[in-house]
Amino acid sequence: MSKTGANFGGTVGWDEQTVIGKRAPRAGELKSESAIAAAQRAGVQIDTAKKYAAGNNKQHESAKNTAILDRETEELHHDRINPDVARAIQQARIAKEWTQADLARHVNEKQQVINEYEQSKAIPNQQILSKLERCLGVKLRGKEIGQPFSTGPKKK
Repeated sequence: MSKTGANFGGTVGWDEQTVIGKRAPRAGELKSESAIAAAQRAGVQIDTAKKYAAGNNKQHESAKNTAILDRETEELHHDRINPDVARAIQQARIAKEWTQADLARHVNEKQQVINEYEQSKAIPNQQILSKLERCLGVKLRGKEIGQPFSTGPKKK
C-alpha cells in the first residue's frame, strides 16, 4: 500500500508519492518576481523579452513610421503604351482596311484590348505586341517603330 492509502495494483515505495489533481502554474504566476527568483535559484533558463504593444489593441492606431510614409513623394504607376506605338498600330490597321474588331480577331484578343492599345491606355504586354507586329507587319518595339516588320532570317 502507498502513502496515500490506496493500492492500485502496482508497487509504490514509501519514498515515492503520487499526486493527483496538481494544476500547472498560471501565466500570471510565472511572471511574478517571486516565480522568476525561484526559477533563477533552480537554474532554469529564463527568457525575458519586451513585446511592442503586448496586450493592447493597437491595430487601429497609426504605425510608428507614418510620418516617413507621408513624406514619401514617389508616385507609383504602371507604364503605358507609347503614343508613337499607338499611332503606328492605328495607321497599320487602317492601311489594311481592318476595324478594331477585325484586328482583335486576327490576334485572338478582345476588341477592347485593341482599343486600349490605340488610345495609349494599355499596360504594355510583350506577347500582345508581338502578335500585333506579326499580324500588321509593322515594328512596334525598339527604335524603328512604324517600320515594316520582316519575319525572315536576320541579315548578317
